Amino acid sequence: MTAPPAPRFPLWLFLLCASRFGASLAFMMYAGALAPVMRAWELSAGQAGSVQTAFNLAYALSLVLSSWLADTAGAKRVFLWSGWLTGAAGIAFALFARSYGSGLALFALLGLAQGGTYGTAIMLVAQGVPPARRGAAVGWLLAAGSLGYFASIALAAGLGEALGYRAAFLACAAGPVAAALAASVALRGRPNLTSLRSPRGRGASLRVLADRRSALLTAGYTAHCWELLGMWAWLPAFLGMALAGSGAAVQGLWIAAAIHLSGCLSSFTMGRASDRLGRRAVLAAMGLLGAACSFTIGWTLGGPIGLVLALGALYGFSALGDSPVLSTAMTESVEPGSLGAALAVRSILGFGAGGLAPLAVGLVLDAAGRDAAGWGWSFALLGVGGALATLAALLLPADRPKPG
Repeated sequence: MTAPPAPRFPLWLFLLCASRFGASLAFMMYAGALAPVMRAWELSAGQAGSVQTAFNLAYALSLVLSSWLADTAGAKRVFLWSGWLTGAAGIAFALFARSYGSGLALFALLGLAQGGTYGTAIMLVAQGVPPARRGAAVGWLLAAGSLGYFASIALAAGLGEALGYRAAFLACAAGPVAAALAASVALRGRPNLTSLRSPRGRGASLRVLADRRSALLTAGYTAHCWELLGMWAWLPAFLGMALAGSGAAVQGLWIAAAIHLSGCLSSFTMGRASDRLGRRAVLAAMGLLGAACSFTIGWTLGGPIGLVLALGALYGFSALGDSPVLSTAMTESVEPGSLGAALAVRSILGFGAGGLAPLAVGLVLDAAGRDAAGWGWSFALLGVGGALATLAALLLPADRPKPG
């Protein structure tokens, strides 16, 4: 008598995705409440961008450290540690961030904690899901994150204008605490896998970069992060200007839906599409579409609201659509014992570059102004990342869909 086949969406994976949703509620709370925060803290655009940059750089450092540590300590253990630290850091930011200095320091602390939940979650999926369904599973995980970003933006933008940024931060900070609880239940009884011959430090990093496929995936991820993190930081403010005059709650929902519900849809569909069509084809298509949106959207300020929102939704779809595919392709390009090192290398390069994008956009806005031309040149700077991501995808070796 044969054992029944494993479910395509097991309970542990569902709860892991629920945890990803909860943790993501804190990820976008600063960007969602950016307008009232800038007024209350009297920030310039450059200062506002630097707070998000501090978070991004701390997040990148955390990604590197947690991914390397996961090879030896185990992804499950590092993921759970990071989840509980994220809950504590989110509450601290909500309670004590009241100025530029305190906001920058505490948001960076949140990034340092939260980065440990990303790469380790991907490793957990790679350990528990076969390759034929891995693209879809990683897509589900990242789609849950995008759904959390939607809720984060909606809560922060709506509550920030109606009740103040403090209420917005408190509402969003509850998410990571619930996420840590869900993760603890999800992973109870699952093994904490470690590498018996884990590669060490510089040697493992050099081996990852020496492989053509891994190196191109890392380059594509770096360019992808530049575009995505810059877009996430500044598109809410741009859409807020386009929607000026609408009610706060309605405005928050429109902004969140345009950016993150479309991103949720792309994570879910593009991961599955790459299982069927191949990784390279989907990466090239998403990179090209994202670049086109970056080079276009800023110039539409003052145009029809429907057009701006539609383009914003397409931007959110395309900029995130390659994320599950890049992550899945990396899990297939390196040995399991080297996966943490590979994710660490791409994290420090990707989030190191992407972490600077919000600051760069803010500086361009300060110099060029916040009219259509200023926004146009600012988003065009992000489009360079989309163009380079497309090139990296086209240079990848040909691949075939996974059987099964």
